Amino acid sequence: MAGCKSDRSELDKMVEFGQKYTDAWNSNVPEKMASFYAEDGTLSVNNGTPAVGRKQLAETAKSYMDAFPDLELTMDSLTKGNGTYRYYWTFKGTNSGPNGTGNKVDFSGFEEWTMNDQGLVQKSIGTYDAEEYEKQLNGY
Repeated sequence: MAGCKSDRSELDKMVEFGQKYTDAWNSNVPEKMASFYAEDGTLSVNNGTPAVGRKQLAETAKSYMDAFPDLELTMDSLTKGNGTYRYYWTFKGTNSGPNGTGNKVDFSGFEEWTMNDQGLVQKSIGTYDAEEYEKQLNGY
């Protein structure tokens, strides 16, 4: 029926959004990643202090991009929840940036997104196994 939006087409659009978000992370341009968030959007990772607003979001992305110049993010999947989406990812890279350990990391996690009316991320809650990440980063 014309004009009807199915969950499938909405999910398809969000999968495309997730792929573009992944590309933004891989672009090595922090502002590209931040542009997927609302002006006052937030990202918190593992219950840490949230980055608020595009400037802080870009600074967060830049910290990873600087620490892992060869970073490669892949989107593993994207699922629809109750008013949210879960973006599952895998992060690979070598910690060869300033003060880097030189070690390679390969870890996965997800972000739970709450979207705004403009189709941008209003709130993202990221989760990954910090203990596993630290082991790889520090080579134990």
